[in-house]
Parts: sequence; structure tokens; C-alpha cells
Amino acid sequence: MAQKKQKDLGFDYPKAVSRIGPVTKTRGAEIARRLEEEYPGAPVPSLNFRNAYQSVVAISLSAQTTDDNVNKVLPELFERYPDPTTLASADIEDLERIIHSLGFYHNKAKNLLGLARMSVAEFGGEIPATMTELIRLPGVARKTANLVLAESFGIVQGIAVDTHVFRLSHLLGLSRAKTPAQTEGDLCEVFDYNHWYRINYEMITHGRRVCIAGRPRCGACVLRDLCPAAS
Repeated sequence: MAQKKQKDLGFDYPKAVSRIGPVTKTRGAEIARRLEEEYPGAPVPSLNFRNAYQSVVAISLSAQTTDDNVNKVLPELFERYPDPTTLASADIEDLERIIHSLGFYHNKAKNLLGLARMSVAEFGGEIPATMTELIRLPGVARKTANLVLAESFGIVQGIAVDTHVFRLSHLLGLSRAKTPAQTEGDLCEVFDYNHWYRINYEMITHGRRVCIAGRPRCGACVLRDLCPAAS
């Protein structure tokens, strides 16, 4: 994927809050090298979407549930509401019915309506392609915006920090930040820009397969000797 550098976009990623010294950066470079070797090839999103509209909807719905669960509701959702304009006029009870299985469906349906209506009212029915505009959409925080920008527009402005990335970043001693946004700032200092895009996918994959929450497989981990939390 051709990446457009954040420094050319006039938007700064969050400032680092932890002390990111040369030792941490060197360890981060080795972590990135090993993860890329362990999970080679181009990252492939686990959510099913084909355009910016579908990506922002799918990623927004993935909060507090699994990507597999989201993928099950997307076909009906996108068949009934194929674009922001049709979604903006949706009946909220119908939306809630479709996404009911995902949990938090009242709030998620409200956010879907809100982002669609803002898209129509302010962006001509299109999904905006800047961080500043994306995070104005209801239900869209930096994690979602980072993924939408990268997957749909080829723009890499930061590192998407979900629960896996947040957890592994702290276990590996790469951040002591208390929020995902602050953790993103630390990781952007730790990792070289050319690895920002794929580190999200590598950490998610590693968190699902090896560094599993509550039952980590430290003996099978390629990062064991670099991880302060390894047992």
C-alpha cells in the first residue's frame, strides 16, 4: 500500500507521554522486525468492507465485539443501506434489529445515523479523508479514523490502538500511557514510520494467537526475551 506520510498532511499524532529513549526505540525496532518475520505478507483486514463508507461503519460496529460477529450483520446492513444517504434516512428500530447481536446496539445505531447524517449534511454524502474531519463523526475516535484513512485512502497518520495493541504495548514496556491516544503517541515515537501501518495488524494477530489475554503462551512467543512481562 502506498503510504502518504503524516508529516505531509498538516496533522500531528498525539505527543508521547512516556519517556521513549534510544534503548526503547532499539527494542521496538527488534520487536517490529520479529513480528514482520512471524506474520509476513501484506496485512489483510478481518472486517469485510469495500469502500470508505463500509469501512467506517464496520470498524465503528466492532467496538466491544468480535470482527466475526460484525461480519455476520454487514451483508444485510449494506444491502438495505448501501451508502450514507440511504443510511441517513434509516429507521433506528430497523438498524437496532440488524445490529442487535453486537451488543450496545442502541448507542451503535444512534452513532450510525449520526455519522451518516453528518456525512450528507457536511461532506456531500462522502466519508471525509482527513483525521480532523473523521473524528467529528459520531462514534469515530482515532482508532477508527486511523484504520479508515489507511485502508480507504492510503493515508497513514498514526497507529490504530485497539484493546490488543494497548495491552501488548504495555506488556512489552513500550508505553506507560493511560489512554489509547496517549499510547498511540508513544508507539509513533517507538516505531519507524514505515512500520506504523502494519504494527496494528501484527500486534492484533499476536494478541489473538500467542499473547492471549489471561492465558498468554509465553513459551511460544518470539518476543519472550524482549518482554518484561514474560513468565
